Amino acid sequence: MQFRLLGPFEVVDEGCVVTPTAPKLRQVLALLALRANSVVRVDQLIEELWEDRPPASATTTLQTYVYQLRKMLGLAEPAAGAQEVVLTTRSGGYSLRIPEKSVDVHCFEELAEQGRREVDSGAVESGAELLRSALRLWRGPAFNDVAAGPVLHADLVRLEETRRSIVEQRLEAELFLGQHHQLIGELSGLSAQMPTHEGFHAKLMIALYRAGRRSEALQAYRRLRDALADELGLEPSPDLQKLHRQLLASDSELATPAGSQRNTRLSALVEAPVQLPAEVPRLFGRTAEVEKVSYLLREPVGAVSPVVSVVGAPGSGKSAFSVKVAHQLRSAFPDGPLYASLAGLPDDPAAVGDVLANFLRAAGIRAEQLPPGVAERSQLFRSWSAQSKLLVVLDDVVSASQVAPLLPSGRGSAALISARRRLSGSTVGSGVELGPLGHENSLSLLASVLGAQRVEQDLDGASRLARLCGGLPMALQAAAGRLVLRPHWSLTRLAKRLRSSHHVLDELNDGQHDMRRSIEVSWRLLSSAHRAAFVRIGAHVKGNVSVRCTAEVLGVDENEAESLLENLVELRLVDAEPSVADDFVYNFPPLVRLAARALAEAEPPAVPQTVAELPFTARGTARYVAGAPA
Repeated sequence: MQFRLLGPFEVVDEGCVVTPTAPKLRQVLALLALRANSVVRVDQLIEELWEDRPPASATTTLQTYVYQLRKMLGLAEPAAGAQEVVLTTRSGGYSLRIPEKSVDVHCFEELAEQGRREVDSGAVESGAELLRSALRLWRGPAFNDVAAGPVLHADLVRLEETRRSIVEQRLEAELFLGQHHQLIGELSGLSAQMPTHEGFHAKLMIALYRAGRRSEALQAYRRLRDALADELGLEPSPDLQKLHRQLLASDSELATPAGSQRNTRLSALVEAPVQLPAEVPRLFGRTAEVEKVSYLLREPVGAVSPVVSVVGAPGSGKSAFSVKVAHQLRSAFPDGPLYASLAGLPDDPAAVGDVLANFLRAAGIRAEQLPPGVAERSQLFRSWSAQSKLLVVLDDVVSASQVAPLLPSGRGSAALISARRRLSGSTVGSGVELGPLGHENSLSLLASVLGAQRVEQDLDGASRLARLCGGLPMALQAAAGRLVLRPHWSLTRLAKRLRSSHHVLDELNDGQHDMRRSIEVSWRLLSSAHRAAFVRIGAHVKGNVSVRCTAEVLGVDENEAESLLENLVELRLVDAEPSVADDFVYNFPPLVRLAARALAEAEPPAVPQTVAELPFTARGTARYVAGAPA
């Protein structure tokens, strides 16, 4: 059975088209196929089908749709033996179990990734062919005959953006291979369809110039400049203006065949590598921290490049803060900022080596010139950066060992790192810790997204939202994002929903800002035993906790209990407050506690084999478990 989503939605079973015709069934099946082999939650399916106005019978109706799909397509779970395609019921949702190669989206993504790797490694010709093969799977706009709801629409936007990115990479590779004559027609069409897309126009200008059509290349630039001025009130970027000057001067660098052995990439002729993500328009309540970090980055200590850290709890805005500071300091580091997110990367040399390879390619080093080892790559990077004024931004760092090989050398450069815990080691310097925003700054953040008038008209609701979000910028952004999508909702309505809903963290997810994920990323940095202990204490123990309480609930000695709690404090999952006799009480912030409960509901923790190699016990638990008599 094949599921084709890159174009009109089709389900083909042994050569026969068996696609459901009922609109709701098509929506459900398309979403399950797009996320094959993973659980699609019931609330996501309900939101997809009915948005924010589900009928009272939504869950029952959804169960009926699933039953109809199983019966129509033969997707019921077999009584015995293996079945290749199965629609299974999981805790809280449904999962379509299917070989990944049976879904064209997965084939597209796999081919595209292989093509990228080939091009990056220097095998441009084979990489370009893989990218072409990936694009040939598209038969039109993705699932264009499905009435997509909000969940499918988000996936549609992601797929179309990925497709456009692959088209650009394929065009760049083919230009590198000297296929400019063959590409002029396609690039002319793309430039006409997207008259303000600078990347396509730049490639068209180079292709025309190399084909001996310089006057037409200059006309392409004028069309782009006019379109940018008329539609956006902008001038072409500095890189496009530079390319225009090269065309006017008949710069020999442009005429050099793309496949020559020059130490440059074709893209370097078009645009300098801009690795920083887009900056947030404004930071609230961080003026003092911005000034401190900016000063530290610009003031080298002796001959050592400054290394400044930004630390904060999940959702405190560390990444947005670091990117904002880096954008503001671009003039102080004219050789450009380099950026890498280390989120999700394993703490091992291979991952660091990949980041170094990306930095060196941005510096103009060809893939075939990259040294194989991490130490050699780090040395090459330090040699290059020694003569540069460079800012390296490392986001979501896990350990100091990740940082050391990625630091630039020389007094003119600096490094800014964000982390979920303080990092020890001589390579990491001073920095700032980001706490929650105050009440007024929380309201200002909401007003910046929703408009001051909407907030002022419902000031009580805004204040309640600010308190429920704990002053965390990510939670506030997510709440505001929900209200942008639902302009008919008041702030009070969302505040009431957050207070009464069992799925608060699902509400604090607007597709771009996801509080649950941010907390879970920190949680996954714990050992397996400490993850289970966090879930048990956070989900089931009421109020503040002490070392003694934790020891009794987990059945460990107080030293082990204190080590666990302090580990959670390091990751900002728990706050520590001084108590009597040089002791502390520990507090789970409300959103962290909700995340612990969600983790407990999703997958009840197994009995750990190590928290001091001792299992959990029920000894003393009754005094602390939420809902039990005090």
